[in-house]
Amino acid sequence: MRSIPAVTWGVLLAVAISLTILWMPTPAGMPLLAQRAASISTLMALLWIVVPDQIPVVSLFPIALYPLFGILTAKETCVAYGTSNVFLYLGGFILALAIERQNLHKRIALLIISRIGSRPRQLVFGFLLATAFLSMWISNTATTLLMLPIALALLDTLTDSLAQREGISHSEADTTLRPVSVAMLLGVAYAASCGGFATMVGTPTNPVLRGFWEKKYVPLGLPPISSAHWMLVCVPLSLLMLMAVGFVMTRRIPALPSIEPIGRTFFRERLAELGPMKKGERRVFIVFLITAALWILSQTFELGSRVIWSWPQMLEQLCMWCGMDSTHMPRGLDESTVAIAMAAVLFILPGDRTAAGASTRLAEWNDVEKKIPWGILLLFGGGFAMASAFESTGLSKWLGESFAHRMENVPLWVLVTGTCAMVTALTEFTSNVACITTLLPVLAGTADQLGVDPRLILIPATISASCGFMMPAGTPPNAIVMGTGRVPIRAMMGYGFFLNLIGVIFVSLFAFWVLIPMLGIQIASR
Repeated sequence: MRSIPAVTWGVLLAVAISLTILWMPTPAGMPLLAQRAASISTLMALLWIVVPDQIPVVSLFPIALYPLFGILTAKETCVAYGTSNVFLYLGGFILALAIERQNLHKRIALLIISRIGSRPRQLVFGFLLATAFLSMWISNTATTLLMLPIALALLDTLTDSLAQREGISHSEADTTLRPVSVAMLLGVAYAASCGGFATMVGTPTNPVLRGFWEKKYVPLGLPPISSAHWMLVCVPLSLLMLMAVGFVMTRRIPALPSIEPIGRTFFRERLAELGPMKKGERRVFIVFLITAALWILSQTFELGSRVIWSWPQMLEQLCMWCGMDSTHMPRGLDESTVAIAMAAVLFILPGDRTAAGASTRLAEWNDVEKKIPWGILLLFGGGFAMASAFESTGLSKWLGESFAHRMENVPLWVLVTGTCAMVTALTEFTSNVACITTLLPVLAGTADQLGVDPRLILIPATISASCGFMMPAGTPPNAIVMGTGRVPIRAMMGYGFFLNLIGVIFVSLFAFWVLIPMLGIQIASR
């Protein structure tokens, strides 16, 4: 008698758990549609774990199941697969392919290694610092899209060099470097999230909090949350989390004596072999720099008393001077506009000529069709659809209210830690922006009812929304690195579990040791 494969047992267990949630008596106060959404979300999360090779297929479940169970209409569900964020990722992927096509990624990778060195821990920490710094000023999604092709090129360069030096096959060298690959790619994703919450513009959840605060509490006499105060509190926390990420990601990297002798001189020689930059490299590098600059300037910057306008505001003023109606621009343009516009430029600008003298473009659609991870775009859409279901059915609100009810008579440190843990867990399965937008009113009401300064609850909750490290849908950077096919989902869950715990502990401690004295928060006895 043939035994049933373990994967089949896993699928059956996932279906059984999902049906149990669906058919159990509806908990008090939970809308019926919320229960259905919880059942389907549980099924998708478990199948992402059990059958990781079918992640894109599982991500399509909402299109079939949400209309069937009345959670969202077919039109509402399908819209989630075509949001501006999906096209931001598409544009970013096309930019990465153009960089690879013109061989610029190899030059950048060799420059980095020739200065940092080839020791695995040095490389991982170097990428962590570079990614986190960029993510402080650009969205964590855009940062990941910029850094990922460089990281992949660096890993390919190390693999080729190891195979050449040791006289082994490329696949053997790739197996030797697999621990380094996982650590570096996951490190890029996690560092983007850590750097994102360090500044007010690094991730969308931070402006959501400031907007809510200014609308609800500033009129009541409480001080606004300034960018300067935010950075004073969050930059040290971001650095501490970054150190934790580096430790967790490198502690399992074994000693690799076979690659450590590949020193700076070796890679400088490989860099010299590339020769001077070709026209195609220079042009794609210019497009890369313009894209990064436009992403950085997509939001207004506050530098002390000076305000640096975003590029949509600058464009609006330019159109006004020319007598054109431009009032729609600040609200109608975002990072996806930049990504797709610059991707289109890549298909227009000429690249280097072939050996036969034929002209080429910086990007070719044939490459896009073959190399874009279309399945990961479906994962993004499935995550956005899940977030819409959590919000529209009231599931997020019910979870938040249930949590607030259970926190009424607990010590303050338990309340803050529990809030961080709840938000971290919830954001693994829903958009962190949707999560925070839904929970801020609930948590504010809890703080008001308990007589707690709302900043002590709302700020840690907002930071925790950027600390979902376990699931591909937890943050956009997680999903992006999963699209490389080099990161097993079990590795993401294993590393992410420990980092989630560390995040909850660090954010909770910072709330009491830094946030309270820095903002002058008064603690009332409970």
